[in-house]
Amino acid sequence: MSKESLLKLYGHAKPYLAVICLQFGYAGSAIIAKSALNSGMSHYTFAVYRNLFAAVTFAPFAVVLERKIRPKMTFSVIWRIFLLGLLEPVLDQNLYYEAMKYTTATFATAMTNMLPALTFLLACLFRMEKIKIKEIRSQAKIMGTIVTVGGAMIMTLIKGPSIGLPWMKDNAANVHNTTSSATTNQDPVKGSIMITAGCLCWAGFYILQAMTLKSYPAGLSLTSLICMSGALQGTVVTLVAQRGNARIWAIHWDNILLSYVYSGIITSGVAYYVSGIIMRTKGPVFVTAFSPLSMVIVAILSTFILSEKLNFGRVFGAFVIVVGLYLVIWGKGKDAKPSSSTSNNEQILPIDQQLSDINLDKNQQEIDATKANSGENAV
Repeated sequence: MSKESLLKLYGHAKPYLAVICLQFGYAGSAIIAKSALNSGMSHYTFAVYRNLFAAVTFAPFAVVLERKIRPKMTFSVIWRIFLLGLLEPVLDQNLYYEAMKYTTATFATAMTNMLPALTFLLACLFRMEKIKIKEIRSQAKIMGTIVTVGGAMIMTLIKGPSIGLPWMKDNAANVHNTTSSATTNQDPVKGSIMITAGCLCWAGFYILQAMTLKSYPAGLSLTSLICMSGALQGTVVTLVAQRGNARIWAIHWDNILLSYVYSGIITSGVAYYVSGIIMRTKGPVFVTAFSPLSMVIVAILSTFILSEKLNFGRVFGAFVIVVGLYLVIWGKGKDAKPSSSTSNNEQILPIDQQLSDINLDKNQQEIDATKANSGENAV
């Protein structure tokens, strides 16, 4: 295989590799956050600190790397950033981690697999997805959306017998001691409602982010502003919801601090930026279509780290969700084929390179306009 073929293959594979890496990051965040919540972490301050760490980390890179390509700030961009900071950093994160108190890490992660279906529905409403009922690809996407929601409902309503895993037998006594108090507080129905509401906010975040990147394509700057907006709004929400409880703001060298740093840098900062790059060529539905992978990772790791049990209902529901998501991905793949032959090279350009090209085009237009004006004056 020639070097050009390898580069072309790598260019086409980059979006897939990127979203797979994102799912590993999300899975790690779910495990660490669940452990911190079990240790008494407040999900209100968690949403504040993680976005604050993300903003502080990414702001210097945005200032240095995007100083020449950062567009002017307009009122439209400002209110969109405000809304982006509210949807995911505040509403989604607080609803998700509040729901995790009433469920398990595996259950919460599996329920978020409704995200691609909700994103797909919103993308259709905003005409970001093309639907033709008579075409197989459109039928696959619609059927996949329905199957995904059905799988989430199976995980919520059906339990079934527990599945015994070999590595759980040695920790049977430890499992009983660590989970007996947690299971008494679990309420899957209440937790599922919160997660569904959070996923709706998350889907709206992706749709709005894709729209905002068209008018404000500086990815690092947008990521930093979203995280800072989320941290400020989250602080207001926390001060109102937890007024008089100053203890939750304390920071110590423990797993709670680890969850702040890891979730902030990886699942807020890196995830927002990388998702934005992918959305420029693949759209928001593609970015969310790989969420079942994080469910599989969390389901495996949580049995080791958190000693969580699996039951038949959750495994079967997870399988149904994966099938539904496969149909959506297959339909999206058929969408991409007609346009792939037109501009393959443009699809694999990094966002900063695309922004540089846009800048050069603008500069050339200004030079041409100056020459034209000088010619008219000379006449």
